[in-house]
Amino acid sequence: MNFSNINGLGRYGTGYNDKNVAGNFRQWWQTNVDIKEQKEAYFRDRKNATWNPADPTDLTPIYWDNPYFTRYENYESDTRNRYFGNVNLNYKLTDWLNVLGRISLDSYSEIQEERQALGGVGISGYSRFNRNYSETNYDLLLNLDKNISSDLNLKALLGTNIRKQHIETISANTNGGLIVSNVYSLSNSANPVNAPVEQDLRKEVNGVFAGATLTWKNMLTLDGTVRRDASSTLPKGNNRYYYPSVSLGFTFSQLLPNATWLSYGKLRTNYAEVGADAPFYSTRDAYLIVSPFGSNAQASVQSTRNNPNLLPEKTKSYEVGLEMAFLKSRVGFDATYYNAESFNQILPTTVSTSTGYSSKYLNAGTMTNKGIELSVYATPVKTNNFSWTVNLNWTRNRNRVKSLFEGSSNLLLASFQGGVSINASLGEPFGTLRGSNFVYDSASGQKVVMANGRYQMSATSNEVIGNPNPDWIGGISNTLRYKNVSLSWLVDVRQGGQLFSLDMYYGLATGLPFETAGLNDLGNPLRSPISGGGGIIREGVTADGKPNTQRVSATDFGAYGYRYSPAAGFIYDASYVKLREVVLTYSLPKNIVNKLAVFKGIDFNLIGRNLWIIHKNMPYADPEENISAGNLQGYQSGAYPTTRTMAFNVKLRF
Repeated sequence: MNFSNINGLGRYGTGYNDKNVAGNFRQWWQTNVDIKEQKEAYFRDRKNATWNPADPTDLTPIYWDNPYFTRYENYESDTRNRYFGNVNLNYKLTDWLNVLGRISLDSYSEIQEERQALGGVGISGYSRFNRNYSETNYDLLLNLDKNISSDLNLKALLGTNIRKQHIETISANTNGGLIVSNVYSLSNSANPVNAPVEQDLRKEVNGVFAGATLTWKNMLTLDGTVRRDASSTLPKGNNRYYYPSVSLGFTFSQLLPNATWLSYGKLRTNYAEVGADAPFYSTRDAYLIVSPFGSNAQASVQSTRNNPNLLPEKTKSYEVGLEMAFLKSRVGFDATYYNAESFNQILPTTVSTSTGYSSKYLNAGTMTNKGIELSVYATPVKTNNFSWTVNLNWTRNRNRVKSLFEGSSNLLLASFQGGVSINASLGEPFGTLRGSNFVYDSASGQKVVMANGRYQMSATSNEVIGNPNPDWIGGISNTLRYKNVSLSWLVDVRQGGQLFSLDMYYGLATGLPFETAGLNDLGNPLRSPISGGGGIIREGVTADGKPNTQRVSATDFGAYGYRYSPAAGFIYDASYVKLREVVLTYSLPKNIVNKLAVFKGIDFNLIGRNLWIIHKNMPYADPEENISAGNLQGYQSGAYPTTRTMAFNVKLRF
């Protein structure tokens, strides 16, 4: 690589014609060409030797640690001990009625520890998080299964459930760094440790439920259920919610017993309502005890205001489905249409900090989800020794925010660097990305470029710039089986959806990605001075609608990054095609298994996951890499390379 044309690329980005900065970039490139040098530098004496030390006598780096120092010194450890099980007593009152009593427990204790070693970037430290969790269920069930006639069967259930949850947590960390290197203890804190953060969370839900299923001639099935729960996390008077449901299934293939082309056919429909309670301790305000001020005790209010008038969340949904199989079940499909509406959703909504809080729990709005699910399978080849099976699935979902609290048009879910936020916006899909945008010419639809060669940005920084929800998702799996050996592989597809990349937001500004180098439209190095034929012309039109011809420097600070582009300039398509999983299985022949009287089967599996990103539009990163999960999708920062996973297991069937 020729470093003679580096104009200020390095630790400070672009725009600094400084020989030292160019030298630092040269050192960075040379070191990263051969990562073994950094490995050797670390293992030489287990020190944080890097390309960017603060000075020759101090190996502490300015910006980035040696990756091997990070790997072996700044590590986390998780330990969990889990116990679960149940005990039950089943008494048969008659040949068609029995009663079951059951107690089940799921309990675990865990310790999470994080370490930041002395000699690295940032303040050294140690943090510890202890968590104890237990859930106990008490069930009493009365089951009925009786043939009312030769054609009619009744199954019924009547029961009650008590569910108790208890979570205890305590977290603490050192203050001001560590005193002694490699001693990870709260007592090894440079300054007195702040008061630990403790939680004691308890919840109890009491439920009663009933259900009945009527089946006529194994062809027509009517099913109905109802459940009532009362939760301790909701205010008295609003703490009961119900789960009614009704479904009808018609197996019409029973009417065509002699149809060789039709193996199975069923039409189904159902309606259901589902309730949900509130988060722990979200109805009453309380003070938090914090670190004392000198010898004086202190307490403060929580950042989220609780609400004594919360209502339970509710979802109403219905669906219609059709299942069919043909040619002795060699080919078939299952198609479903669904429509669901969720309302009274409990969310912490942003409020003015002048109230003393940053958010408040409210029944914040109503959202709809509707879509289609389709799965198709086929066995194109089937012999005594060989078979090939194909399964394809496809899902399309559309959601919409129908209403929000108190006439609001937007609910802020989270805000991030780059001026980007994730929102529930009225009339928009859930989770829309908002931020600054380009200004577009009304006639041509192209971006407007100002006289100085920069893009014109929107007057507001709160425009909708992206939708993280995909247009559709799908997958196709194949299974080849020959005697006792089978090979299966799954390809996952996501089409559409968008995400914001903070990595590109800053990365393009530093001049490191390939887009910032190479040749321009004149065939000259785009980083050369404009007088020497370098520079770039931004795509777009001027204010009068004519094509932009203004050439600007490509080495001006942030020419490609956030300085000269709005947040919308770093929105990317999140589509991908991935080889998600490959499984190779060998099953011991039955004549061998039969000699081992204990087992019914023994399988050996070699499994690989996330083996290949076949296609993506997101540069330099996996589109599935997100900074968060759950409701906060569509924002990427510090994306790591995708990890392939290989595993081998033995499955014993008894």
